[in-house]
Amino acid sequence: MDIKQEFGKRLMQLRKERKISQETLAELSGLNRPYISGIEQGKRNVSLEVMESLAKALGIQIKDFFEE
Repeated sequence: MDIKQEFGKRLMQLRKERKISQETLAELSGLNRPYISGIEQGKRNVSLEVMESLAKALGIQIKDFFEE
């Protein structure tokens, strides 16, 4: 599994733990739902700015994407 797939899998896990839909995460992060879907499928190369937006929306720190 490559880093994009690992990050996407972890994003989905964190989102589901918080019982947040992709649409809600998109609204909270300022991103669109198809982009969130692409990240979770490992199809998108995510920038640090996007990671920061997602982390804030989930109420976590960026490092939490890489720790289990």
